[in-house]
Order: sequence, then structure tokens, then C-alpha cells
Amino acid sequence: MFDLSGQVAVVTGASSGLGVIFAKALAGQGADIAILARRTEMMADTAAQIEALGVKCHCIKTDVTKSESLAAAAKEIKEIYGRVDILVCNAGVVEENSAEDYTDDQWNHLIDTDLSGVFKTAREFANSFMIPQGYGRIINIASVYGFVGNNHRTAGAVEPNYAGVIGYQAAKGGVVNLTRGLAAEWAHFGITVNAIAPGYIASGFGKDIEEKLPAFAEVMRVHCPKARQGREEELMSTVVYLAAPETSYTTGVTIPVDGGWTAV
Repeated sequence: MFDLSGQVAVVTGASSGLGVIFAKALAGQGADIAILARRTEMMADTAAQIEALGVKCHCIKTDVTKSESLAAAAKEIKEIYGRVDILVCNAGVVEENSAEDYTDDQWNHLIDTDLSGVFKTAREFANSFMIPQGYGRIINIASVYGFVGNNHRTAGAVEPNYAGVIGYQAAKGGVVNLTRGLAAEWAHFGITVNAIAPGYIASGFGKDIEEKLPAFAEVMRVHCPKARQGREEELMSTVVYLAAPETSYTTGVTIPVDGGWTAV
């Protein structure tokens, strides 16, 4: 595994779910961590888990939809750590509704957080740290739904109260191409920009999904070659790989970690 000792990693949306997994993965390889999230009541426990790995962890209440909040977070991190080497743009929300009933408020909230929030975060930390340093690793968190539509219906496994996620699909598709665009623009600054597209992971939004949607087990059996949800640890090696100094010639790519969901 790669050594990240002496580096500083920022992870957004790290109060729970996949953000915690990404932060712990990077901390496990020696990086000091700053976790950014809105839910401050959950951050202390996350910080304790990270510091138990023998690194520093600082928590900052941050709203990725607001540029001034991100600027304040960057200023605080600069005062504490002096630099940022790795940025994981993980913060996101889900708004469920069928496409025909999706409201303007749902759409705007989703796009503002899951797409615009990624851009605003990357822009802030590139300008504040990575461009002046001439080095950076940005990792955006997309989704399998950045590549495919929601195919529960084609699996014949729709719950009576099932709702779609059209805004989420649009935002995550945007993240995939935003990643390409930023990678092309910032390569000459020594910054790589890549993305991870998780499938259904048994954490965060995907936790207990088979219990919440019993027919989901059939969806996994039909559409996922691995025929199961992913485990948290199966994301860890991917984020560490993309964060490593040695991965300097990999940029502009999105790596699905989905059990083959997008391969069929």
C-alpha cells in the first residue's frame, strides 16, 4: 500500500457513511485529516476513530454549497496544517421522486450540493493550496448512476412506493465530466483530478437497503455480476491509489467500484 505520511487530506461529507471510510483509509496510510461536514454532532466520533490510527484530525463545520463557508474552512486548515495535498469531494445528498413529479426545489438542492458543491470545493482548494504548491490529488465521488439510468424497473423488482433519483443521476453524470474538464485544465499545475463511482455499498445511503427495499436483493442478483452489495473496505484501496504521489500519470478518469454493475 502507498505511504501518505506527512500529507494532509481534506474529506467533505465526512461525518458519516462513505466519507468516514475515505478519511479512515487515508489516515491508515499516514495522512493527517481535516473533515468537513454540516452535521457537527457526528464529527467528534469520526475524529476519535481517525486519531486512533495515530494521525491528527481536525473538524470544521462547512457547507459545500456556499463559497464563503469553503473559504473559511480553507483559511482554518491553512492556519493548522499549512497545506493540503489530497482533497476528496464526497459531500452529497439524495432527493427521491419520479422524474415527472420532481420539484424545482428538489432539483436545485440536489444539483447545488452534488455537482456545484464539488466544483466549488475543488476550486477553493486548488486556488488556496494546490496551484501555489504545484501539487495536488483531487478525488471526486461520483456514482454508477453517473453512467447508467436507474434500472430497478427493468429488473422487475420495484417496490410499490419506489421513487426515482433523476436529479442524482444528472448530478453524478456531471461530476464524471467535471472531473475530465478539471483534469485537463489543471494538469500543468501538477494536480491530478480523478473520480470514484461506487455502486451500492453497505454504508451511508446504501446501508440496510436490502431491508428497506426487500426486492433489491433481486436487483443485485440480476444486474450486478458480483450479486451483492459492496463492502466498505472495498473502496479503501481505490481512494488510496488515487491519492498517492506515485499515481501522477493517472488523471481525468472515473473508476467504478461497483461489482461489475456498469460492465453489463
